Amino acid sequence: MNVKKFVALTARDALRKVKEVLGPDAIILSNRGLPGGGVEIMAVASRDMAAIAPAPTPVRDIAPRIETPRPAPVAASPTDDDYTVSLSSARGSVPPAAAAPVAKPFVPPVAERAPAAERTVAMPPAAPRPAVAPIASRPMPRLETPPPAAPEPRAEAEVVPASVMAEIRALRQIVEQHLAGFAWGETARSEPVKTEVLRQMLDSGFSPQLARELLDDLPSELDARQAQAWVKGAADRALRTLGSDHDIIERGGVFALVGPTGVGKTTTTAKLAARCVLRHGASKLALVTTDGYRIGAHEQLRIYGRILGVSVHLVKDGDDLRQTLAELSHKHMVLVDTMGMSQRDRMVTDQIGMLAECGVQRLLLINATARGDTMDDVVRAYRGADLAGCILTKVDEAASLAPALDVAMRHNLKLHYISNGQRVPEDLHLPNRAYLLHRAFKDAPEASPHRFAGVEPGLVMANAGVAAMGGRRG
Repeated sequence: MNVKKFVALTARDALRKVKEVLGPDAIILSNRGLPGGGVEIMAVASRDMAAIAPAPTPVRDIAPRIETPRPAPVAASPTDDDYTVSLSSARGSVPPAAAAPVAKPFVPPVAERAPAAERTVAMPPAAPRPAVAPIASRPMPRLETPPPAAPEPRAEAEVVPASVMAEIRALRQIVEQHLAGFAWGETARSEPVKTEVLRQMLDSGFSPQLARELLDDLPSELDARQAQAWVKGAADRALRTLGSDHDIIERGGVFALVGPTGVGKTTTTAKLAARCVLRHGASKLALVTTDGYRIGAHEQLRIYGRILGVSVHLVKDGDDLRQTLAELSHKHMVLVDTMGMSQRDRMVTDQIGMLAECGVQRLLLINATARGDTMDDVVRAYRGADLAGCILTKVDEAASLAPALDVAMRHNLKLHYISNGQRVPEDLHLPNRAYLLHRAFKDAPEASPHRFAGVEPGLVMANAGVAAMGGRRG
């Protein structure tokens, strides 16, 4: 190869020399500027380059060739024609057959890009997602059921502490006592006679309700003695008793003696039987007992019947009683002794129903020694349409007859007899109204602990007024 060097002041001059010597197809190998000025070009003729270039080796295509458009040739400017041609002529001067084909690396097809306006901003690579377990291995989601609603706490205002309630009751009691004291003092100043009679009635054992009713119409012009007599007269009119003309012994009939245990039913039955035998004879009377539960009860009545010469029959139920009464229908009087039971026993209702179905009139025996409220319970338990009246027993044992007469008057019970002892038949009497009222209105002794003092009668009346209005004592 014959490489030649050309030096000139300018590149144009150097290229001109190259053309003139090596031809227009000369190949410039290098060019450089000289330190002292000028340009140096190393060139070789094209024929010499073809001689040293190796023959092209066919290259087997192993990848599809992608045809890329060739760039359009750039037209050189007229002023730089020689210089430009010289520099690009080396590649263009090489014949295509001589040029060794170069295998191009495989370039995957590039997808056509969207227009610039539609391009989106490249996003940073997303963080790798955590591994997701298969659905079968996933635990089933738990349905979170809301917990049951807790009861709303009661407002503090609705819950009143017991201590507060106790204080309220104490305050109410104090107020009531003061008001009762004021009222009692005012009544004592304005109506001294009425106040004194009221105190005597409360001391005797009358209830505030009956005392208030009896004293409502008390004339104000009466003195103490006249007022006492007037109140006794009012009580006498309110008390219903059986007169001698209407004695059941004279009238006859079927009567059952009922009442709580221990009130004296069997003894009173014997007393009535003795009175009937004395007046009408033993053949006009029959005794029946339904008391098959109490030990010796039947035998006690049978003993009385044997003494009086009267037949005694024991019945077990309503049918037996009905049949027995039918057999004894020719008797002037039939007395039925019943089993004693508490006034709060449910069997009281059954007993009342059995006697009512058999057409038996009932006489309720009331213990005169009991408290007034206890006697009220007894009357409420045994009352009914077939209740003919009552008999007061144990009158001789009672300190006062005011509670018993009070109950009889308030419940409008007709008093048939009073029993004041165990003797048969001496201790059974028709009611003596004057005697009964005298004992009922008998004033308590001065030293009696049951006597009211000061404003205590006013407190009793005030408490009774609250109870009558449905109030409850604290």
